[in-house]
Amino acid sequence: MTELRARSADERRAEIQAHAAALGIDDAYISLLVETFYGRIRGHALLGPIFVNAIGDDWRHHLEKMKSFWASVALSAGRYSGKPVPAHRKHTSIQPWHFNIWLGLFEQTLKDTAPTPEAVPFFMERARRIAQSLQLAMFGVPGLGAPKTTQ
Repeated sequence: MTELRARSADERRAEIQAHAAALGIDDAYISLLVETFYGRIRGHALLGPIFVNAIGDDWRHHLEKMKSFWASVALSAGRYSGKPVPAHRKHTSIQPWHFNIWLGLFEQTLKDTAPTPEAVPFFMERARRIAQSLQLAMFGVPGLGAPKTTQ
């Protein structure tokens, strides 16, 4: 009889990091991705003003936070400890359809910069889950109304 053993958190983290490394994803690529993507965000006619209004002049701090966030998401690095839902919820100019534009711009940035073609779906799967989670937290399930805010 084969014995099944649950993988430890360290083993799972090592698997995620090995898989990402095989796709060419490392801290240097995450830095390139974040810098390129947010450069495009800042220049985007619709999203740019929303982000500038939210971030102000502290882009360097925001970019470092996003690098930590994406390293945690893609590499299981455990560097990000923020609270994205309250951070996004306070910006009332964000609309549900903005997330589709954000995802499209993110995907194009990946296609333009990814170290391997396989890195694109790797990141997009995670980005779609994050966008969906934020949308549900901010706007609720369509037809059921917005969630109650408890901060």
